[in-house]
Amino acid sequence: MPLPSVRSITVSPSPPRFWQCGAYRIPLRKHPLIMGILNVTPDSFSDGGQFLDIGRAVDHALKMEAEGADMIDIGGESTRPGAHPVPVEEEMKRVLPVVAALAKKVALPLSIDTTKATVAKKALDLGASIVNDVSGLRDPEMVSVLMQSTAGVVIMHSKGTPQTMQKSPRYKDVVQEIYLFLKGQIQYAQDQGISKGRIAIDPGIGFGKTVRHNLILLNRLADFKPLQMPLLVGPSRKSFIRKIIGLEGIHDGTAAAVALAVAKGASILRVHDVAAMVHVSRITSAITKETARP
Repeated sequence: MPLPSVRSITVSPSPPRFWQCGAYRIPLRKHPLIMGILNVTPDSFSDGGQFLDIGRAVDHALKMEAEGADMIDIGGESTRPGAHPVPVEEEMKRVLPVVAALAKKVALPLSIDTTKATVAKKALDLGASIVNDVSGLRDPEMVSVLMQSTAGVVIMHSKGTPQTMQKSPRYKDVVQEIYLFLKGQIQYAQDQGISKGRIAIDPGIGFGKTVRHNLILLNRLADFKPLQMPLLVGPSRKSFIRKIIGLEGIHDGTAAAVALAVAKGASILRVHDVAAMVHVSRITSAITKETARP
């Protein structure tokens, strides 16, 4: 049976005004939001091992805050292609002291990047206000944790696991299939009592997609507007950029992808290089808004 056309869905494309994340009511229409990445891991591709020390992790988060980050995303398990799972105890050992320290030092919402319900709950108890779930709420226990909180949640699409996701991923229509997955997970979350205003979506650039899939997704981000959710996009330093222009162009390539994502309607950009991407996103947003004036 053919998938229904995204463009045939008659839903008002009006973007949401706020994203409710615990005590934070984050405005979405002023300018694109920047989510600074803080990987507390030994094996992430571009920054593995740099911030395992709590002091260095806190200093880096404070630096990103000063550079203009709107939120900090803390992760203790690499999700790069080929990465191996981390035991829950090890992940908690990496991230929880950082969450606890930053909750006392930064005035920004803290996001916990995890697929594990236990890690999410403890991080929320320590002061995190967003759960960034790259598995897209496939675990009922994660949904239960969110039901018992007022935290915001990012529902991301991924295909397979880090060990398998880049082994010849196939789609009949990558945008259609991801759209339908996200639509279904949004409805599922709402049916479980997670209010619409707490949800953001992420098409999962690089998670079970070929270079061509990623390029199509970036070019057609506007097709996700009918879902009426904040759209988070994370192209930062992804392998599709390296495969097109090489490692030496990773920063410029990221800037180009961020600019296009903003122009196509992204609300939140998850990035490593906060200062540069704040500039890229705000200039792109200013141009886009001026172009849209009557």
